[in-house]
Amino acid sequence: MSWFESLILGLVQGLTEFLPVSSSAHLRLTAAFSGWEDPGAAFTAITQIGTEAAVLIYFRKDIANIISAWSRSLFNKEMRGDHDAQMGWLVIVGSIPIGVLGVTLKDQIEGPFRDLRITATTLIVMGIVLGIADRLATRDETGGKHRAIKERKSLEQLSVKDGLIFGLCQAMALIPGVSRSGATISGGLLMGYKRESAARYSFLLAIPAVIASGGYELKDAMEGGHVSWGPTIFATIIAFFVGYAVIAWFMKFITTKSFMPFVWYRIALGIVIIVLVSVGVLSPHAAESGG
Repeated sequence: MSWFESLILGLVQGLTEFLPVSSSAHLRLTAAFSGWEDPGAAFTAITQIGTEAAVLIYFRKDIANIISAWSRSLFNKEMRGDHDAQMGWLVIVGSIPIGVLGVTLKDQIEGPFRDLRITATTLIVMGIVLGIADRLATRDETGGKHRAIKERKSLEQLSVKDGLIFGLCQAMALIPGVSRSGATISGGLLMGYKRESAARYSFLLAIPAVIASGGYELKDAMEGGHVSWGPTIFATIIAFFVGYAVIAWFMKFITTKSFMPFVWYRIALGIVIIVLVSVGVLSPHAAESGG
C-alpha cells in the first residue's frame, strides 16, 4: 500500500464510519474503482481504532460517567439504579451479539461477504429499512396528517431487551454495505427511540466491538507481518481527525434533519454497483486481497 492510498483510505474511513453509509463498503469500493488491492479486514479494523478514538474523546464525559457509575455499582447496591451504571451493563449486553457472530463468521467476513454483489444488495436493502424507520420517526415527531405527536423514547428508557436488539442490529454490520451506525440507528428508530438517543447509543455500543476487533486484527497482523505499518498508522491518524469532525457535524445534523439524503445515496450507489457488475465493467471480486 502506498502513502497516497493510505491518505485516501484514511479520509474515506473517517468520513464514512459514523454516517449510515457503511465505511467497510466504501473502503472496498474506493480500492475497486481505483484499481488498488482490497485494503482487507485487518486494515479496516485497525483504522477503525482511529475513528473510535474520536468517539472516546467526543463522548469522554458520558464515558467517564458510565465507567465510574458502573464500577461503583459493583460494590454499592444503591448505585445499581443509577442510569449511568445501567448504561454500562447495557453496553456490555449489547456487545454480546457482534462478539459471538464476529468470531463465528470470521472466515465468511473476510471471504464471501466481500463480494460486491452482496455489498450492493445490503446498501439498497438497509437503505430502504433506514428510509422506513426515518419516515416513522418523522411522523411521530411532527404528528403527521390527522395524528397526535407521539413522544419517542430516550436512553433513560433503554431496557435489556432493547439493548440486545440494538446489539443484533450492530452485528449485521459484519456484512459490508450494512453500516454499523445505519443498522443500529434504524433499529433504534423502529423501536421508537429519538434520533439523537439512537445515534448516541450506537456510538457508545461500537466502542467495545471496534476496540476488540482492532486489537484482535492488530495481534494477528503483528504475528503474520502482512500489514504495511507506516501507511496503516498514517491512515488511522487521518481517520481520527476526520472522524471527530464528522461526529460533531452528524450529532447536530440529526437533531433537525432527516436521514433521507443517506437513504437515496445508498440506494443509488447500490444500483450503480449492480449495473457495473452486470455489464462486466466491474468484477464482483474486484480489488480483493491478492487479486
